[in-house]
Amino acid sequence: MTAPRYFTPKGGHPGQEQLLTDRAMFTDAYAVIPKGTMRDITTSFLPGWTGMRMWVIARPLSGFAETFSQYIVELQPGGGSDLPEHDDAAQSVLFVTEGRLGLTVAGAQHVLEPGGYAYIPAGADWSLHNSSETAAGFHWIRKRWQTAPGVEKPTPLIANERDIAPTVMPDTEGRWATTRFVDPSDLSHDMHVTIVTFEPGGVIPFPETHVMEHGLFVLEGKAVYRLNQDWVEVEAGDFMWLRAFCPQACYAGGPGRFRYLLYKDVNRHMPLSPPR
Repeated sequence: MTAPRYFTPKGGHPGQEQLLTDRAMFTDAYAVIPKGTMRDITTSFLPGWTGMRMWVIARPLSGFAETFSQYIVELQPGGGSDLPEHDDAAQSVLFVTEGRLGLTVAGAQHVLEPGGYAYIPAGADWSLHNSSETAAGFHWIRKRWQTAPGVEKPTPLIANERDIAPTVMPDTEGRWATTRFVDPSDLSHDMHVTIVTFEPGGVIPFPETHVMEHGLFVLEGKAVYRLNQDWVEVEAGDFMWLRAFCPQACYAGGPGRFRYLLYKDVNRHMPLSPPR
């Protein structure tokens, strides 16, 4: 098996000779944010951080992401924060695509390198710094943790995808697999962040239609993705958001693997409207 690759945006700005046409789409059912939109002009910053900038690719917004926010963060050498999160109800997942980061959570120190994953519970005391001599890149996914009767809050979890054997989907001849960082039966977790891998020519052979909201960042390769009624070409560096029940399917276009970082909300009752 070849070593995994992780696309990391670099910003910059296109020349004046470039065409405006791109694959960016925003609909009631899905959105596609191509890598070409992640330029210097679309970055943002956060209080309490040094040496960082970020692209916000999902945020709670009526008609868009309802359950989560997702940032792609670029952290310069020496940059970081001793107080990254100001919302005590927000849990986080970090996934490193480039560089080397030092994470301290609940008093324990960890080193995160490409492929590194960290789950940080809501209300945890944590900090993050880049102590290396090169820039680092990582995804930061945030969701408010939902309590449930008899369910304890999850504990911190540090892992690297290179140490986890992917779970092959049944009846796919090994062409479709999922790398899971969390046990799906652990009901303390109300979101899952996984890596989905398709070998060249691999497919989702039916239009998945389900209640989970999705965020998909393409780490590697290219594919044609079915989103609602449309077929859209996507490649490494693109982000897709899918509303609950948006039909989805894909086939990997080759010549290499097609891989994406996937968010979904799980394991909780659906909120009901208040009585009238």
